[in-house]
Amino acid sequence: MANRGEIAIRISRACRELGIEAIAVYSDVDQDAPHVRAADRAERIGPAVPAGSYLSTEALLEAARRSGAEAVHPGYGFLSEDAGFAQAVEAAGLVFIGPPAETMKALGNKLTARRTAVDAGVSVTPGLMVAVDDAVRADLDDLGYPLLVKAAAGGGGRGMRRVDAPAALAEALDAAAREARAAFGDGTLYVERLILGARHVEVQLLGDRDGGLAILGERECSVQRRHQKLVEESPAPGLSPKTRERLAADARRVAEAVPFHSAATVEFLVDSEQGHWFLEMNTRLQVEHGVTELVTGVDLVAWQIRVAAGERLPPDVLEARPLGHAIQVRIYAEDPWRAFHPAAGRIGAWRMPDGPGVRVDAGGEAGLDLPTEYDPLLAKLMVHAADRPHAVTRLRRALDETRIGGLPTTLGFHRWLVDQPAFIAGEYDTRLVPDLWGDGPAPSDDDLQLAATAVALARTSGGTPGWGAPPTGAGEPDGDRPWARLAREEAVERD
Repeated sequence: MANRGEIAIRISRACRELGIEAIAVYSDVDQDAPHVRAADRAERIGPAVPAGSYLSTEALLEAARRSGAEAVHPGYGFLSEDAGFAQAVEAAGLVFIGPPAETMKALGNKLTARRTAVDAGVSVTPGLMVAVDDAVRADLDDLGYPLLVKAAAGGGGRGMRRVDAPAALAEALDAAAREARAAFGDGTLYVERLILGARHVEVQLLGDRDGGLAILGERECSVQRRHQKLVEESPAPGLSPKTRERLAADARRVAEAVPFHSAATVEFLVDSEQGHWFLEMNTRLQVEHGVTELVTGVDLVAWQIRVAAGERLPPDVLEARPLGHAIQVRIYAEDPWRAFHPAAGRIGAWRMPDGPGVRVDAGGEAGLDLPTEYDPLLAKLMVHAADRPHAVTRLRRALDETRIGGLPTTLGFHRWLVDQPAFIAGEYDTRLVPDLWGDGPAPSDDDLQLAATAVALARTSGGTPGWGAPPTGAGEPDGDRPWARLAREEAVERD
């Protein structure tokens, strides 16, 4: 498992159910991490800095050689969409558990992916089909504003800038190129029109090596900050049956245009009139794969492994259709009241929810010191219910049961979100976070005073105040809400 954190734990579980030995890798800072204990064995791969460990093809292949591994699962992030890594794995006589390197080459670069989609008869967002250079900058005004500058390589919102007027274009191009070079080693950029008020909807694919292809429904991913997802749900609310069919058909066209097997996702923008445009194809397992597993009953990770071993997808997978509704929230060690700035420190209180229809994929635990070198994702909290209203209610209950202490997290944001009318109605788009949350509702002086009492009492008793816990020995003010409680507890912990 060429990865860490919750996804390495998730892969370990799938391996155990299949009767396969799971071998973890770890950097020096991860020696005692939960994903190491979850595996059957573990191999050290280098220092904390990712370039010397989780991003080092040489270190990962050497660990595979020492351990006697037969296959490599890259998870998501790190080298999961690196065609060179996939080729190196195969060249070393190992099986790469993911789409072929040829698919990554064709679709991993966003410019190449746009051309592939157009050739397959799929609409793309209006924009350039070539990389930005000095010769084409003069043509950008013809596209109209606002524009979105994007890195051709990589993802996760890096190398991306919004441009509202021609005067801001040069600075945005320079800044995006610098960020893309630092993140992906490639500063190639392209430009497309920014579709305002659009929703981010993606279609899950699962294919075998014999041409079998399952379309496993779609996911709504529009709750984002800095172009990175915070909440995902399936099915996407508010889509007409015709739009849902068109998205599935276009996703199939893209997949059939390239050699494909394993799991991948085709991402689209959907506007207010339900017109849609291809964005990109992620040639890997997605962070949000769990919501599709909940509504379809298909174990995507297990089937990635089984397909890599040469198995065909059976009819029950090829014909699987979503049942009920699932929602996932990503719990990050980030401060939503400070522009979602990453947080560091030791996790104090840690209690995850359970009960009917609740699933948690977590990489955190009490007492864990969070490394600053890696993504701050702590856990993915998922719920499944018969329909969306019941799923939202179940998510609200699960969030109220969750406790994470010792550092700021996004729990307060999520608890705020599930009470917002736009989210409850399923009528939102990618503007929800910047328009409704902004910098976050500020706690009042009374909130902070109550929090000080709660923290002092917790420290006296040797405990750590947790999310949602009413202050001991102090009355809760009328109208106090769970997200406000979290705001005052975390504000005092920080200060």
